[in-house]
Amino acid sequence: MTERYTFDDLKTLMSRLRDPQDGCPWDLDQSYRTIVPHTLEEVYEVIDTIEREDYQHLREELGDLLFQIVFYAQIASDEDRFNLDDVVHDLVTKLIFRHPHVFPAGTLESRVGDQSMTASGVEGQWDALKTKEKPERTSVLSDVPMALPGLLRARKLQSRAAKVGFDWPDIQGVIDKAHEELDELKEALQQGNSRNIESELGDLLFVLANLARHSDVDPEQAIRSTNAKFERRFGFVEAEVTRSQRDWSDFSLEALDAFWQQAKEDGL
Repeated sequence: MTERYTFDDLKTLMSRLRDPQDGCPWDLDQSYRTIVPHTLEEVYEVIDTIEREDYQHLREELGDLLFQIVFYAQIASDEDRFNLDDVVHDLVTKLIFRHPHVFPAGTLESRVGDQSMTASGVEGQWDALKTKEKPERTSVLSDVPMALPGLLRARKLQSRAAKVGFDWPDIQGVIDKAHEELDELKEALQQGNSRNIESELGDLLFVLANLARHSDVDPEQAIRSTNAKFERRFGFVEAEVTRSQRDWSDFSLEALDAFWQQAKEDGL
C-alpha cells in the first residue's frame, strides 16, 4: 500500500528543499517577493477550477496553493521570524475569538454556542471584533490591501464606506451616477486629453463596481465570466474562418459579426 503523507511530511519536505547543505538551488534562491507571482497564479488557478466546477483538479490546485503558504513560513523560519506552527496558532486563536457564538468559552472545547445567530449577524459581529483586534486602525479604509485587483478593491472600499453610512440609498442613484460618469468620459474622449480619459474611465469603472455591489454581484467574477464568454464566441468565429479556408482579411466586420451572432444563438 502506498504511504499516505501527512501535513508534517509536507513541513519536512519544505525544510529539506530549503536546507543550505543539500536543498534545492531554486528553492534556496527564493524570497518572499519572488514567490508572490507564483502565489497569485495559484490563487487564480484555484478560482478557475471552482468556477468551471472542475472539482477533480481542485484537490491538486489547493495543494499547490497550500505549498505557497508553507514556503513563506519556511523562509520566515529560516530568518528566525516565526514558523508554520506559529501561523496555525495565530489563525486558530483569531478564529476562536471571532466566533464567540460557536466558542463562547474562548476555547476549541466550547460546545454550547448561540444557535440563534444569523449569517448577517455573524458578519456584523465579525467586523466589530476585527475592530477590537486592531484599534490602531486610523481609517475604515486603512487595511484594504493595495495589491487587490482593481475592481475587487473598489468593491471593498465601497463596502467599508457603506458600513459607516456613506452610500447611495438605493441602486437608482448608482445607475444615475454611472450615466453621469459615462457622459464625462465621452466629453474627455472628444477633448482627446489622455490624462482626463484615464481619470474618467477610472471613475466609470469605480461606479460600475459599486453597481455590482448594490446588485450583490462580484465584479471580478462578472468580468471573468464575460472574458470566458468572449473566448467561447470568438473561438466559434475563428473556427468558421478556418473552416472557410479563407484569410481573416477576406471577411468584413459584418460577416464576422454574423458568426458572432450565430454563436450567441447557439448558446455559447
